[in-house]
Amino acid sequence: MNTLVATELFFPSPVASAIQLGPLTIRFYALAILAGIVVGVWLTARRLRDRGGTTSQTLDIVTWAVPFGIVGGRIYHVITDNQLYFGPGRDPWGAFRIWEGGLGIWGAVALGLVGALIGARRAHVPFAAFVDAAAPGLLIAQGLGRWGNWFNNELYGEPTDLPWKLQIHAMDPVTGQALTGTDGTPQVLGYFHPTFLYESLWVLAAALLLIFLDRRYTLGAGSVFALYIVLYTAGRFAFELMRSDPANLILGLRVNTWVAGLLFLAGLVLFQQLRTRPRSTVPPSPKEPASGSSTVPPAPNEPAPPVKETPHE
Repeated sequence: MNTLVATELFFPSPVASAIQLGPLTIRFYALAILAGIVVGVWLTARRLRDRGGTTSQTLDIVTWAVPFGIVGGRIYHVITDNQLYFGPGRDPWGAFRIWEGGLGIWGAVALGLVGALIGARRAHVPFAAFVDAAAPGLLIAQGLGRWGNWFNNELYGEPTDLPWKLQIHAMDPVTGQALTGTDGTPQVLGYFHPTFLYESLWVLAAALLLIFLDRRYTLGAGSVFALYIVLYTAGRFAFELMRSDPANLILGLRVNTWVAGLLFLAGLVLFQQLRTRPRSTVPPSPKEPASGSSTVPPAPNEPAPPVKETPHE
């Protein structure tokens, strides 16, 4: 007689967050961030071309925005989770080991916008045109970057018995490998809500919605980015309430929960102020003829055609 054995359903997590290639350690967290940047830049360049810009202008701006964003994200993380790096038994130099994980999106966006502003001015692109073009790509980049948390077995929610529960291992942050028990099998801490997956799906849906609304309606300059703020923070507020990892609290709520809620309200106000403005576009460069112009200068030695006189009436 055959005995049916029930198989427990769960969403597995990797037992390795890095691979070793000789003396080089490659962190999957860094690869996830890099993949998000590549896809986000590609989509931003395509959308900026639709607004009259060029791919080279996008790359010029991104060259400033990305480094600023990475530094800003790390600074925000270290400030809001300073207990991880400072205090008895802690290693302050860990604040600089960004490859081990830890980027705060609020700091990344804030300082990234400063870099984008500098780059946009140098590339002669209106700032509103660039941020409106970049908004969907930024969401997708954030969604891909969240998979770095999956590799690190971090930022999960409360324990759950749902079929899509996330299996979490005890990880060694130095080696990037799961710790093993006496029998040599990876240590499982438990099963939790996969908040990284929830957020990834949310921002992908939000990016598609932004692209649709931007094509369907004439949204005012800067209002696409304002909608990005509204959509992202709405989801982030909910996901922060689900997370169970240690965090600093204000009046019983995580710091990031407060930030998400306040930015959601600010995004709504900003959208109402900007939505009726003209659509953001990139004016043609004064050094080049406008797109579609058919004016062709005469050859240097070619005489101008004679002008046919019209008899007076």
